[in-house]
Amino acid sequence: MRRKLTALVVAGCSLAVLSCQPAEEPAAEPVRPVRTVTIGEQAQGETISLTGHIHAEEEVNLSFRTGGRMISRSVNVGDTVRAGQVVARLEEEPSRNALIAAQANLVSARGQLTRSRNDYERQRSLLDRGFTTFVRYDQALQELLAAQAQVDAAQAQLNKAQDDVGFTRMISDQAGAITAVGAEPGEVVQAGQMIVQVAHQGGRDAVFEVPERVIRITPPDALVTVALASDSTVQTTGRVREVSPQANPVTRTFRVRIGLTNVPAAMRLGSTVIGTVQLAEAAGTQIPASALTRFDQQPAVWVVDPATATVSLRPIAVERYDLARVVVGSGLKPGDVVVVAGVQTLRPGQKVRLLGAAS
Repeated sequence: MRRKLTALVVAGCSLAVLSCQPAEEPAAEPVRPVRTVTIGEQAQGETISLTGHIHAEEEVNLSFRTGGRMISRSVNVGDTVRAGQVVARLEEEPSRNALIAAQANLVSARGQLTRSRNDYERQRSLLDRGFTTFVRYDQALQELLAAQAQVDAAQAQLNKAQDDVGFTRMISDQAGAITAVGAEPGEVVQAGQMIVQVAHQGGRDAVFEVPERVIRITPPDALVTVALASDSTVQTTGRVREVSPQANPVTRTFRVRIGLTNVPAAMRLGSTVIGTVQLAEAAGTQIPASALTRFDQQPAVWVVDPATATVSLRPIAVERYDLARVVVGSGLKPGDVVVVAGVQTLRPGQKVRLLGAAS
């Protein structure tokens, strides 16, 4: 019994001693190193650049108004033409034969008209004297009217045959340069088939394939700077002249034509150019894509409080993004410090150590 009492006393003293010792403080949470970027003022709007080509302001396809075998074409791609110049010819023999036939038909119709007119005058004279009937008179009148209609039809056919002879020659109505050909001499061509494409002299357009987003955020009267891709010092300006109402079914872009002013001589047809437009207002705040995270199923970023060196989640509205950049429509303001590296290991209120600003 004495031994048991002694053990109990020793155990009680031990517990008393342990209860009197102060509790150990938990280990301090390590400070997370992060990289950040500071949101700055955007004095100007977003700059958008696209690649396009120089086209003539007016391009027309010249074609024959009648079909036949093309016997000559006096121009090739790159040649210049003047107004009134004959650029191609069709074989005239079929049209000449049709013209001769039309002339013969007109002579025959006029002869029939003369005979019908004489019969009508005779019947009218006899009717006045009572030597014929109204039936014979009406019949002569109808034959006269039919003969006159035949003459009118024959005259129209003759006019068409004469036009067809003239249509065997293709004439350029304006001066310009040949940019494409659609048929070679010796081919049988159809009416309306493109034979040559002429770029009229005068105005020049820069043509671009523009995404829908860019069209939506660009003012309609924005001034576009156009420079040669091979020499950026050769440049001019222009404004939007035409926007295609329908997107390209393959690229889903819209064709936009920029009417250029004071076009340099080096900007030849087909030259590759770069068009740049400066938006009047900022289209959003750009941050690296690595800064983006999610909170409550919404996009968010970690923002550092410079006073306490702690981080907090802030929801943002993303306007658009790509592999490298995120354009934030709202949620950030100039001066905010946003974490762009190390976002996966952070929690709200955690202390961080800034490693430096990201580029």
